[in-house]
Amino acid sequence: MCINTLKSSKRSTAESRFKCVLIIGLGDIGRRVAGLWRAEGAGVVGVSRQARAGHGIVTRQADLDDPQSLQGLDAGDALLYYFVPPPPQGRSDPRVANLLTALEQYTSLPRRIVAISTTGIYGDHRGGWVTEETPPNPQVDRAFRRLDGETRLRAWGEAHQVDVIILRVGGIYGPNRLPMARIEAGTPVLQEELAPKTNRIHADDLARVCVAAAKRAPGPRIYNVSDGQDSNMTEYFYTLADFFGLPRPPAVDWDEAERCISKGMLSYLRESRRMDTTRMQKELGVGLKYPDLLSGLRAIKERA
Repeated sequence: MCINTLKSSKRSTAESRFKCVLIIGLGDIGRRVAGLWRAEGAGVVGVSRQARAGHGIVTRQADLDDPQSLQGLDAGDALLYYFVPPPPQGRSDPRVANLLTALEQYTSLPRRIVAISTTGIYGDHRGGWVTEETPPNPQVDRAFRRLDGETRLRAWGEAHQVDVIILRVGGIYGPNRLPMARIEAGTPVLQEELAPKTNRIHADDLARVCVAAAKRAPGPRIYNVSDGQDSNMTEYFYTLADFFGLPRPPAVDWDEAERCISKGMLSYLRESRRMDTTRMQKELGVGLKYPDLLSGLRAIKERA
């Protein structure tokens, strides 16, 4: 798939190390990462359920739930990004399994894989700090699915001598990634003293971390990824409401929350942890454009 995709006369960072940049999952982050590599002159091939050609990206349509659609997915000597979420049910991630099976059809394998996972694999730490050495302790199915995907990728990489870099990411915010509908609807939040610690990063900064991981990670590695700010979920909603001139949502205790907050949101509210991002800062050397929420919100407002 990557043959003849490095067509720019501008020499790219990827050109000397990878045949091309192959992005599995062309969602918001995938398109941002593609744009950064294209700016360096790298050839980018994208794979998604819906063909999304444009912006200099060669696009192929495939469905990770359908192994037959992955025939011919040659990632030999490529830098491969994996940005596809697991299926919505179960505790395993067959999508990762299908991709890895497809890659094994070829004698030439990716040179490096960078995959986004979630901080949810750590489970609840009652607001305590977690590092990459903290043992996983998933407590809900969505976290088990992510851990299964991580485990499959890392084991495959070790068996085939392919560097696999896992980025464990908390909340992602950015244009069209803010819970404004919840705030406008007045959906209740937990009282601030009850609210869990949260971790987030602007989508632009996450894309830059993805590029830095490909270039600078010393080998197979796991990185906690966030802007490093210490905040809680209710503070996040209050900051958004204040910034955009909306009423703050009402705050309730746990008993009321059980009655008026969705089960999906409650599962997030029951987990509290703070991410230690020392490894990301020291090894990847990414200077964040938006080191705090307000700076990110100002940029979003300016682009609107």
